[in-house]
Amino acid sequence: MSASEPVFAVVGPGAVGGLFAWLLSRAGHDVVAVGRPATVAAIHADGIEVRSATFGDGVERVSASAEVPEGASVIVTTKAYGLEDVLPGIAAARPSEVVSFLNGVEHMGPLREALPGVPVAGASVAVSALRASTTVIDHRSPFVNIEAPEAAGGFASVRALADAGPRVTVGGTEAEVLWAKFRLLSALALLTSYWRQSAGPALSEDPELTEAVVSEIAACSTAEGVPTSALDLVRVLHSVPGGLRTSLQEDLADGHPNELDALGGALLRSGARSGIPTPAIARIVAALGSNA
Repeated sequence: MSASEPVFAVVGPGAVGGLFAWLLSRAGHDVVAVGRPATVAAIHADGIEVRSATFGDGVERVSASAEVPEGASVIVTTKAYGLEDVLPGIAAARPSEVVSFLNGVEHMGPLREALPGVPVAGASVAVSALRASTTVIDHRSPFVNIEAPEAAGGFASVRALADAGPRVTVGGTEAEVLWAKFRLLSALALLTSYWRQSAGPALSEDPELTEAVVSEIAACSTAEGVPTSALDLVRVLHSVPGGLRTSLQEDLADGHPNELDALGGALLRSGARSGIPTPAIARIVAALGSNA
């Protein structure tokens, strides 16, 4: 690593953020995991351990801090509902650039408002990773696939992640990148959570409801400038392993904070802005909200 390379600050070292920090550290990059004090203390004591059939098993002694280093290249991997808590600290550090991997599509506005003059990009990641404990991560998928918009192709963090092992694809607009994941994730998350079943059974439990949800999501995406069809979304949904469970489903079942508003709520707001009826999504969001 040359002296001119930036410090990479991974804000939110959970399953995905911890994996990113571990991969960057293993590749020789200067990386700091930025989290809550208890998480920081645990990483100081134990490092970050990853168990992965793809990347191998091992412990990286990753630096950790409750504060974002001044001028860092920031990678945001919190849950969507956690952005408000970390945004002041990111802004105070005057970062050189910020790449967000948050789920949903509504977080980019607040990020840019808080960071005037800072290059900011929204990206997405496809990966299955779970925290076995605060500092131990099980990487379960045989891939880590990152999609970044064309405008982020020159970001140091995007280049570093590509160097560290994930498959990084750069292309398209930010809206295209975010909506591609948002369409799939929101459909899966809402239906698996509503039926309290894994993806296969949840998609087939009530074909009419599934069709309505998919059609409403496709219409919202198209109205937001990212055209797609219900048929295209159905094809992608049926490529998902039938045994998949979603984090929204797990968080709702456990009574934990969750991303229902960032997924279902965002779709309802998109539909309202565009004059698109979303009764099926509204039915699911209301049912899940009353059970939360």
